[in-house]
Formats: sequence, C-alpha cells, structure tokens
Amino acid sequence: MDLTLLLISNDLLVWMEIFTVMTFSIAIARTVGHLSKSAEVMKIVNNLMKAPEMAVTMQEFSKEMTKAGVIEEIVNDAVETALDSEDIEEETEEEVDKVLTEIAGETAAQLPEAVRKEKTKLPAQRASTSQEEEAIAEGPDDEEELEELRARLAKVRS
Repeated sequence: MDLTLLLISNDLLVWMEIFTVMTFSIAIARTVGHLSKSAEVMKIVNNLMKAPEMAVTMQEFSKEMTKAGVIEEIVNDAVETALDSEDIEEETEEEVDKVLTEIAGETAAQLPEAVRKEKTKLPAQRASTSQEEEAIAEGPDDEEELEELRARLAKVRS
C-alpha cells in the first residue's frame, strides 16, 4: 500500500508540475501578445504624433506665452503710470513755470511776489493769502488799496 501511495503521489507531483508549466507557458504567451499589441499601438501613436512637428509647436507656444507675459508687464506699467498722474502733473507745472520764466524774463520779475512764489507756499498760507491775491489780480482802484494789500501780505509772511 505504501508503494501505491508513493506512485500516486509521484503521479500527482508530475501532474502538478505539468499544470504549473502549462500555466506559466500560457501566461508567457499572453504577455507576449500584450507586448506585441502595445508595440503596435506605440508605432501608430509615433506615426500620428510626429515628434519634430510637436517640438516646433511647443517652441512656438513658449514664444507666444513669453510675448503675452511681456505685453502684460507693459500694460501693468502703463496703468501704474496713468495712476501716478499727480506726480506727472506737478512735474509738468514745474517745467511750464521754468519755460514761462525763461520766456517772460523781465515781465515775470515785475509780477507781484505773491504771484511768483505761489507754488512754494504752504497750503495754510495759500488759504490765508487767496483773498489778497484775488484783489491784486482784479486790480485795485487806487494805490492806497495796493499798499494796504502789500502790507497785509507782508504780515502773513512774517
């Protein structure tokens, strides 16, 4: 009986080994089939993609994105400059005053001092002297009023 059992177990082992080899062979065949299909798919994709053309397209895209970034920076700078118009207005007024002073020459020297130095006064001084300046600009009727206004202006300055 031991011999029969031994023969059966040997036969069983052989069958198990055959089964394992067959299973392994089937798995290898399936893997080879899948790899060949994958290779075919990759070949088709490579033919469709055309890598050199894709590289050129990507370079053009990169250039366009760089241009867009530069344009955005220029627009942002222009907007900031437009918003800082107060500084530009002050600089413009100063330049206009310089040009007028050069052109007017003696005429500017003859203007009342309050008119010539209006730009350098503090805001508080401007408010207090605005009435006198209006009176000077309108032109007083006689010399007494002019002298009175000049005296008041001198008091405000001191």
